[in-house]
Amino acid sequence: MAVTGTLDAEARRELMAQELQRRGTLHLKDAALRWGVHPMTIRRDFDVFVHAGIARRVRGGVVAVAGDDFSQRQYQNATAKQDIAGKLLRFIEPDMAIALDSSTTVHAFAKTIAATRTSVITNGFSAFQTLCGREGIRTYLTGGEREETNLSLVGSLAVQSVQQFSLDACFLSTMSIDPDFGTSEITLEQVAVKQAMVNASQKVILAVDSSKFATRARFRSLSLSHFDVLVTELDPNDTRLNAYREFIPEIH
Repeated sequence: MAVTGTLDAEARRELMAQELQRRGTLHLKDAALRWGVHPMTIRRDFDVFVHAGIARRVRGGVVAVAGDDFSQRQYQNATAKQDIAGKLLRFIEPDMAIALDSSTTVHAFAKTIAATRTSVITNGFSAFQTLCGREGIRTYLTGGEREETNLSLVGSLAVQSVQQFSLDACFLSTMSIDPDFGTSEITLEQVAVKQAMVNASQKVILAVDSSKFATRARFRSLSLSHFDVLVTELDPNDTRLNAYREFIPEIH
């Protein structure tokens, strides 16, 4: 059954990307029928997936490219990340000092930050490059060892860099979040940097899309009690957030 031909391109591609990750493959004719658009439109969608590095072409369609690097993750749940970025803007005030982690969700937020006389420290190359040179924003990149998976800097130098700051707030995402296990990551190095940002900050804001709810990654990072605010793409009254309300005081 066709979903609808009226979906905008971004929403359609997000649904298609989710289906691609779930099934491992998408066929041109099936996708055109399901989403109710011309096959040429689906070919353009496939071009976007190939360019983003999440798929490769095969006869009659595309197959998913296995992996978990930044270039792939930044396209996943893109609409949700943009919604989250819009909500996060309310927490930025003039003359703040903030930390941004190296996640794709927080990178989407970095793209929206306007000139607000803000000082930003980040261990993420993408966030740094996005903000560097932007009028009204002073940007610092931590030292450390390059981590290719997240396009970030990690290790003792990254942690020490963060520890030099007294921060008004930090904006973090996570690989996984679970009411009992808290947040978790795929590397201990990322855990150490996020913990340093939390320890240096007056307010800790967790930005995460709902696809990560009730999941666990390899290494435990932070208990939910460390977070002052949870920001998702959902309506704050959504029942999927109920499991987190007793742990995090403010939910948007």
